[in-house]
Amino acid sequence: MKLLAKTRNIGISAHIDSGKTTLTERILFYTDKIHKIEEVKGGGAGAKMDFMELEREKGITITSAATTVSWSGSTGNGITFSEGDQKDVRINIIDTPGHVDFTVEVERSLRVLDGAVLVLCGVAGVQSQSITVDRQMKRYHVPRLAFVNKLDRMGANAYRAAASLKDKLGHNSVLMQIPIGAEEDFSGLIDLISMQAIYFEGDNGENVKYAAIPAKMKDAATEYRDVMMDVVSEFDDEMTELLLDGQDVPEEIIHRAIRAGVRSLKLTPVYIGSAFKNKGIQPLLDAVSRYLPSPLTAISPKAIDNKTGTTIELVPDNSKPLVCMAFKITDEQFGQLTYTRIYQGTLNKGDNLYNTRTGKRIRVGRLVRMHANDRENIESAGCGDIIAMIGIDCASGDTFVGDENLSHISCEGMFVPIPVIELSVKAKDKDALAKMSKGLARFLKEDPTFHVYTDEESGETRIAGMGELHLEIYIERLRREYKVDVDVGQPQVNYRETITKEAKFDYLHKKQTGGSGQFAHVIGRMRPLTDENKEKPDQVFRFHNKIKGGAIPNEFIGSCQKGFEDIMGKGPQAAFPLIDVEVFLEDGRYHDVDSSDMAFRIASRMALRHAIKDAGPKILEPIMKVEVETPDEYQGFVIGDLSSRRGMIQGTESNEDGGTVIITALVPLSSMFGYSTDLRSGTAGKATFTMEFNKYAPCTSELEEKVKKDRAQKVADGFRD
Repeated sequence: MKLLAKTRNIGISAHIDSGKTTLTERILFYTDKIHKIEEVKGGGAGAKMDFMELEREKGITITSAATTVSWSGSTGNGITFSEGDQKDVRINIIDTPGHVDFTVEVERSLRVLDGAVLVLCGVAGVQSQSITVDRQMKRYHVPRLAFVNKLDRMGANAYRAAASLKDKLGHNSVLMQIPIGAEEDFSGLIDLISMQAIYFEGDNGENVKYAAIPAKMKDAATEYRDVMMDVVSEFDDEMTELLLDGQDVPEEIIHRAIRAGVRSLKLTPVYIGSAFKNKGIQPLLDAVSRYLPSPLTAISPKAIDNKTGTTIELVPDNSKPLVCMAFKITDEQFGQLTYTRIYQGTLNKGDNLYNTRTGKRIRVGRLVRMHANDRENIESAGCGDIIAMIGIDCASGDTFVGDENLSHISCEGMFVPIPVIELSVKAKDKDALAKMSKGLARFLKEDPTFHVYTDEESGETRIAGMGELHLEIYIERLRREYKVDVDVGQPQVNYRETITKEAKFDYLHKKQTGGSGQFAHVIGRMRPLTDENKEKPDQVFRFHNKIKGGAIPNEFIGSCQKGFEDIMGKGPQAAFPLIDVEVFLEDGRYHDVDSSDMAFRIASRMALRHAIKDAGPKILEPIMKVEVETPDEYQGFVIGDLSSRRGMIQGTESNEDGGTVIITALVPLSSMFGYSTDLRSGTAGKATFTMEFNKYAPCTSELEEKVKKDRAQKVADGFRD
């Protein structure tokens, strides 16, 4: 239990290019995990956590990487912790991508973490992907600290960045430090709890020096400390009483209040610094150790009893039966590498485990602790550990248990966004086809947001993903890792179909061909599935059994539901998936001899096909949220160009210090192909943009007709009149 109390499982997440990997590199250096700092960009060996060749070339994180470090507190701080002896706190860190195309890496990381650091750019503050990451953290109830980075840059403003957490994300955020100097004069920070100035000396800021607050900053420090104390006191009654009585509050009580606020998800302490300039990292590590929960104090993980549907609370106890979850897999030369979070019990090398999804028993041959792409062999791991198993065949999200009696449970899954863009890929010969198939099968297994399928009508192999960059990376990996060149088709938009009004169905399926016939009669209605009626946010179909009096026997109800679901995969308008449909089965008839599962499945299928025609069918197109950051002089061009792409401008935000403007718009994905090239051309390469899926919206009538025409040859004969 002592080791558990000294363990922190954290993720570092942010908008692209906010400095996550640079921050992680400094953490590795200050915890003696590496002995030389490498930069993300700059032509050197590259940051330790960006170990893929493509990551180092492009200067972005593509896949999440894990490592484990040990932290004993800032030198000279006299730091103390509350969860027992907290010297040598073990911190398991996952560095996640910032680009929205690789958002599943963030999803699966946050699913298994107990806390997180949300990194903000000191110039831009909260950006579009910051909002997405914050939404993911809330989805998995992950407590977080915020770190305002890049305060050495022109236009950086720690106060404005911290305020954006309140304004844009609704956080109860409060500065725990204020900067000494600004932009190129940023030289240190003031800790508002101890009321000391902190400077970072030495070649790499490794020497933390505590000093008196500069005289000219005492008033500002007192003002911001009062604000901080007022916000933090909401989480501790004793602290509130001391403040009301005008007494000094001991530092340990302040720490206790902050810890309570963070772990309740109702407080976001804000720390500041510049990872690139080696400032502010050690106090952030102190805060991670002090305030983010250990596996003992984190929100208890849950598992689902697949027999009863009830929820089971897992206990972080090494003596309990083992329960662990595979949250990320990669195929390597010597077998599959399965990243695993242990929630309960102990995992030993040589143990026999049960995969609760497949029911298969497996033997653990090798356990390793990961350090980016390096690994350290270990004999065992306990609760709270994030380790990897080698040579285990499983899928991402599988649950493993050590006791066969628990093989009916599974850990709660993660949210997987749907792909919005697809490409056709074609190998140049049979040898290339075999290599391509092997590569695609690997990527499909590793990435839940990457889809591969064969188009039934054209015979083309198609890949689908979260964006152009997402698919571009996989095409490049095929070329580099599998030595196969592929011909790539034009990007295709993943449209959807839906209905706009309620419609009834009454369909009798009756067939007699000698011997047993087929008889099934289904009656009911369908209507649009609204957000209020969804059982979970990503639900696209909901079925209601309203049969009374045995009009349709219970054994055929499941077949009816399957028949309705068959139509969801291929809508009648243009053979795109049907979404947001709610079906009520209200009445029907059956025959003692001629009714069967297949008869009711066929009847349900045909009933829905006919009803959809009266339900106002529409084709939907994916709408993307686009955020462009551009110099002021190109604002007119950017807005005009987005408008010409059928974009709806949502707002503009000027950054007067930086001379830039951020433009937010909702734009159909079909209009965004090639946008990066056009944006670079129109802004002399000075503008940048991010794009993420926002929603599906009805197509214009002209576009709908074009989509139908383009897909006409693909519409299955069964959907035609």
